[in-house]
Amino acid sequence: MTTTLTRPAAAGPVDRSTGGTTLTGTWTLVRSILRRDRVRLAVWAGSVVLFYAYFTFALDTLFADPAAQQARATVMETPAGIVMGGPGYGVDHYTTGVAMANEGITWVVLALALFSILHVVRHTRAEEESNRAELVRAAPVGRHAPAVATTITLVAAQLVIATLSALTMVGTGGLAVVDSFAMTLGSALSAMVFGAVALVLCQVTEHGRTATGLSLAVFGVAFVVRAAGDMRELGGSALSWFSPIAWAQQMRAFVDLRWWPALLSVVAIALLLWLAAVLASHRDFGAGLLATRGGRAAARASLRGPVSLAWLQQRSALLWSCLGLGLMWFASGTMLPDIDEMVGGIAQDNPTVAAIFGADPDQFTLGFLGVMMLYGALCCAAYAVVMGLRPKAEESAGRAEVVLALPVSRARWLGAQLLVAGVGTAVLLAVSVYAVWLGGVAVDGGGPDLGAYTTVLVGYLPAVLVYLALTAALYAWVPRATGAGWALLAYTFVIGMFGGLIEDLPDAALWVSPFHWVPTAFSEDLDVGYLLGLSAVVVLLLGAAVAGFRRRDVASA
Repeated sequence: MTTTLTRPAAAGPVDRSTGGTTLTGTWTLVRSILRRDRVRLAVWAGSVVLFYAYFTFALDTLFADPAAQQARATVMETPAGIVMGGPGYGVDHYTTGVAMANEGITWVVLALALFSILHVVRHTRAEEESNRAELVRAAPVGRHAPAVATTITLVAAQLVIATLSALTMVGTGGLAVVDSFAMTLGSALSAMVFGAVALVLCQVTEHGRTATGLSLAVFGVAFVVRAAGDMRELGGSALSWFSPIAWAQQMRAFVDLRWWPALLSVVAIALLLWLAAVLASHRDFGAGLLATRGGRAAARASLRGPVSLAWLQQRSALLWSCLGLGLMWFASGTMLPDIDEMVGGIAQDNPTVAAIFGADPDQFTLGFLGVMMLYGALCCAAYAVVMGLRPKAEESAGRAEVVLALPVSRARWLGAQLLVAGVGTAVLLAVSVYAVWLGGVAVDGGGPDLGAYTTVLVGYLPAVLVYLALTAALYAWVPRATGAGWALLAYTFVIGMFGGLIEDLPDAALWVSPFHWVPTAFSEDLDVGYLLGLSAVVVLLLGAAVAGFRRRDVASA
């Protein structure tokens, strides 16, 4: 018997183009990121542009008088002013533009760096950690496509924010167009350096929270290096140049503009992106270059409960928030003795200043301090909103479903998350308030006593907790509407800072803000009725949150 082997018919020429490259699918992922984050990106852009608008308006309105501007420049030459502001370019002729560049760049870079870090971690390491990236990679998507798509969307978002911010400065304060764009673009480039650092750390670490924490630590080091370098010499010293924050400040916008320091940011970004690509090529998908240390085989008895679990999940955020806000408000407190010198006599001649800080020059420092307390409470309210969204993040990642599969009730799990978040918010508010007091005591020991600061703390605490309770209630009943917590925070900021300047503003518009019901810090006595009313609102919203979470389905990962 003869067996005949026949060759299969040719299937036609092989299309090798379908093999793809490491960048295959990049533009598809770009469109996906923009679609997923359209609301998030809009909120970040609007917030930063609003900051530029407010800062420009405040400087151009409150400190339009040349004498007031020079008094402010004198304060910015003090050690506290240098730490909180910048190297001190143009202090001999302090205009609105110079003040924007000297005092605002550090905080703009901070906000944009935070945005960059969160954006990068969210779309790279967090995607691998949640296993969504594995599904994406099952399609024709290259190894480096997610990171490149994340970088492209980050650059596009930063460019839009920089453009809108520059136009806002020009339109609000009539500032020079070229210098405005130089300031906003330089700040965006410096912030993207930290985004590139986050991309590198996403290859090194296995968890998104670790990458985020280390990236923020890098920013903290850069802030300290910049401050130490600027304090050594007016205009900055050689040490200042080791910080990316200084590269935007050294462009000297509105003083003696030069573009070449921005090239340092461009070079740093390029080198970090190259390093991230090399590291990504030498690690396993889903893993980091550094192996995660193994934990205990069995948890201690003190950790076997939802409260201890919530504490483990939230303690790092609380620690770093207390450290960052504590240092910021301590430095702010050291400037209190110079407030009268800076703007003490303006209130009598400037109705805008009088509407915000009060018309009595003898009480001006207390009025200014009250505004600082409002800022501090707003920062703590932002922390409360973030922690109020923590249960939503646990549910989205599938970890809540695992916990609830154990003998743990829904009310107990959610209550533990909110309990730790509420206590953390109270601690953060106390750190912020008492840090200002310590700053003032460290300089001259004057100002309100510790009891007055404690009264402010007690008055603001229920109002701040309203944001946590509202966010939790929205999460329990309408998870898609949790952004309303941020909307209320933005509304509170506008009403708190500009409400006194808006003519014929109806009282109902003020009632929406929880801070409207808080007595003016250091000027009014604590009202027990309002305090109990806000506390009742918090209790009702938290009860609604628990009731709503018990009624609805829990999303599966």
